[in-house]
Amino acid sequence: MEPYELSLTDASAAIASGTLSPLELAESALDRITAVEPQIHAFATVTADLAMSQARAAGEEIAARKYRGPLHGIPLGVKDLYNTAGIATTSSSKVREHFIPDTDSAAVTALADAGMVMVGKTHTHEFAFGAVTPTTRNPWDVTAIPGGSSGGSGAAVASGSCLVALGSDTGGSIRIPAALCGTVGLKPTYGRASRFGVASLSWSLDHVGPLTRNATDAALVLNAMAGYDSRDPASVDLPVPDFTSGLERGVKGLRIGIPVNFYTERVDPETAAAVAAAVSVLEEQGAELVEVRVPRAESIRAAEWGIMMPEASAYHRNALRTTPELFTPEVRALLEIGETILATDYIDALRVRQLMKQEWQRMFADIDVLMAPSVAAPAVSADDPRVYWPDGTVEPATDAMVRLSAPANLTGLPAVSVPCGFSASGLPLGMQIIGGPFQESTILTVARTYELATDHVGRIAEMSLATS
Repeated sequence: MEPYELSLTDASAAIASGTLSPLELAESALDRITAVEPQIHAFATVTADLAMSQARAAGEEIAARKYRGPLHGIPLGVKDLYNTAGIATTSSSKVREHFIPDTDSAAVTALADAGMVMVGKTHTHEFAFGAVTPTTRNPWDVTAIPGGSSGGSGAAVASGSCLVALGSDTGGSIRIPAALCGTVGLKPTYGRASRFGVASLSWSLDHVGPLTRNATDAALVLNAMAGYDSRDPASVDLPVPDFTSGLERGVKGLRIGIPVNFYTERVDPETAAAVAAAVSVLEEQGAELVEVRVPRAESIRAAEWGIMMPEASAYHRNALRTTPELFTPEVRALLEIGETILATDYIDALRVRQLMKQEWQRMFADIDVLMAPSVAAPAVSADDPRVYWPDGTVEPATDAMVRLSAPANLTGLPAVSVPCGFSASGLPLGMQIIGGPFQESTILTVARTYELATDHVGRIAEMSLATS
């Protein structure tokens, strides 16, 4: 096994024991980037010199017994929405093509303080406004989309180009690429991790979090990212637990909610079957299954778009007035549509969201977690990003991908996407585990229990390395 194939947890153990150096690990990741980037285009910027410098420094610190913890020396990809001091942060848009921040985002600072090694900035769907990431391809099938908007991060982790990557999630943009690329993607509770220094799509829906190889890795990264930050107006001042504590305690007696509506409608049969099989695995591990009806299901899509569209347009108002030609036609059209939404409609969407939060809270009084598909279908063709349903209807990929992930953004609840199998064509399938407010430890425990009982998690995409 090459170093780049290791999970964060395994690589950390090897570094701590002295059998692997941060420099060797960084070199392995950078070599992998060189090998696969011509096909997947996961990175907007590769920071090879910085990575080597940080890896050498990490090795020297560890040798001097200044070990910072399990993230020390681990290669990291950073979504190009996150500010990085002295390094271009373009949001994969010509609007910010020349933007070089003076300071790091809160998450980048926290992970740098933990000793992580940044190998590059990963592509996003322009300003995170989409679920396709057209610049990037899926490592499992380079003709397919990686999902979005954190598509570069999903592709980078799945291809072995880094062990961890940062994403952001406004309508599912951590969990969507995690599901389509076969990685773990964690969206914490709204307010758990600071968004300071991260370009916004929709400030009342935006979340930040990691994409990793397994649930333990995600817990380790969240340990560093979580915490109160007065610079983020949404940040919540609550104690931060050790999210790795008790991860392997199992799910005996845990109540898993099985939705009988919404998450069962217009879902690819292979995806539905894989999630049902995963539920059975957890039932065998001692979990109790409880059927639940998702409240206000008929309002979810309208509320998500009714909030996201005008908030995005407000954020980009100045650029839309002064340099509209720099946006891609797709994103420019969405921003212009957002400006046409009435204030009364926006207020109505906010009211519906508040009712949803209250009703979901009541639903969680009877369950510990909710399990459902992460997305409605596997990755679709990059040349034709639409889902063709058996009844003859056609659904744009962004609609199909966001449809099942949006509820956790509207409610602000923590959610993790975990690989749960492969389609007949070899594409990853994902399920999401949603928990109550600030119950990241619970959803990660369920994810870890499933991982230990199966072999779907932690795989690196097998790619032909011939130049495309």
